[in-house]
Amino acid sequence: MATAETAVTGVSFALTDEQKELRAVAREFATKEIRPKAAEYDVQMTHPVDVIAKAHEVGLMNLNIPAEQGGLGLNSFDSMLVGEELNWGCTGIGTSLGANGLGAGPVMIAGSDEQKSTWLPPLLEEPILCSFGLSEPEAGSDVARLKTTAVRRGDEYVLNGSKTFITNAGYAAWTVVFAKTDVSKGHRGMSAFIVPMDTPGVTIEQHLDKMGQRATDTSAFALQDVVVPAANRLGEEGDGFKLAMQTLDFTRPGTAIGAVGVAQAAYELSVEYAKERVTFDVPIAMHQGVNFMIADMATEIEAARLLTWQAAWMLDQGDRATLYSSFAKRFAADTAMKVTTDAVQVFGGYGYMKEYPVEKLMRDAKLFQIYEGTSQIQRLVIAKEIFIPRG
Repeated sequence: MATAETAVTGVSFALTDEQKELRAVAREFATKEIRPKAAEYDVQMTHPVDVIAKAHEVGLMNLNIPAEQGGLGLNSFDSMLVGEELNWGCTGIGTSLGANGLGAGPVMIAGSDEQKSTWLPPLLEEPILCSFGLSEPEAGSDVARLKTTAVRRGDEYVLNGSKTFITNAGYAAWTVVFAKTDVSKGHRGMSAFIVPMDTPGVTIEQHLDKMGQRATDTSAFALQDVVVPAANRLGEEGDGFKLAMQTLDFTRPGTAIGAVGVAQAAYELSVEYAKERVTFDVPIAMHQGVNFMIADMATEIEAARLLTWQAAWMLDQGDRATLYSSFAKRFAADTAMKVTTDAVQVFGGYGYMKEYPVEKLMRDAKLFQIYEGTSQIQRLVIAKEIFIPRG
C-alpha cells in the first residue's frame, strides 16, 4: 500500500520551470507567427512553408528525434506542451508542423541504426517534411483491406497502389508506405518501406480540398512500378501492421493534444465574447444558459488534457499505452467538436459568420474525430482492451 509520502511524491501535476519555458516559447510562436496567418491560409488553402521554416529555425519541429541523431530527444509529455500551443494558434498549421512526428515515427520505432542515421538527421538540417502512407481509397479504418503491393525482386521491391488522405504528402521528401508483401496473409502480410517522393513512378494525384484544417496539405498519390531498395524496408516482412499500430499508439496523444488546443482556443474566445456581449442589459456571461455551457467547456477541456498527459506519461515510462492513447484520442476529439460547436452557439449568429474565428475552429475540430483512427475505432480499441486485456 502506498504511504502518504509516496502518494504525494509519486504523482505530480506541476510543470517544471523548463517545461513552463518550453510551453511559453510555443505560445509566443503561435501568437506571433501562426495566428496572424490562420484565417488567410484557411481561406486560400495555403501550405505554410514560411511558418514551417520559422518553426524549424527555432526548434519547434522534429521534437522527438533522438539525441543520437542530433535531435532534442524530447519525451512525449514535453512534446504535448508544444503541440497544444501550436494547435491553439491554428490546427491546420499546427498539424503541418507536427506531422513529421507521424511520418518519422516508424523509423524511430523500427529503423536500424543505419536507417535512422540516413533518414532522420536531414529533417533537422533543413525544414523538410515526411509523411505516413497508410490510408487508401478503400482502406482507412479497415487497414486489412489495403491493396498497395510490394513485390520482392532481388535486392529491390516494386510497389504499386495508391494512397489518400496523407498529411503533407504533396510536399514531403519521403513517405513511409505500407504495402502488402503477402496478400494471402491479410494484415499479417503488410510491410513498411521508406519511399522518397521523387522516385520515378510516384505521382501526386490531388491536393485534397477539405472542410477544415485547410492550411495542412492532405494529398492523394499513386505508386506505379516504384522501385525501392530492400534496405528501405523497416523491420522484417510482415511487420507493417504491428509497426503502424505502434506508431499510432505513439502519436495519438499528440493528435489528442491538438484537439485540446483547438478546444482551448474556442473556450477562450467564448469567455471573452460572453463578457463583452450584452443582452437584456447584462453581459451574456451572466445568463445561466451561457455560463453553464462555458463551465462545461472548461471542465471537459481539463479532463481531455489530463487524459492526454497520462497517455504521454505512460509512453515515457515505457508502458504499453494502447488503452490510454485511445482514451485520450477519443475523448479529446469529441470534446473539441462539442466545445467548438458550443462556442458557435455562444457567439450566436455572429459565430456562424466567417469573419468570426469560431466558425473556422468548428470546421477544424471535426477532423479530429476522423483521422488517426475515428472516434468509433477508438471505442473498438477501448472495448477490445477491456474485454481482451494484454497487460
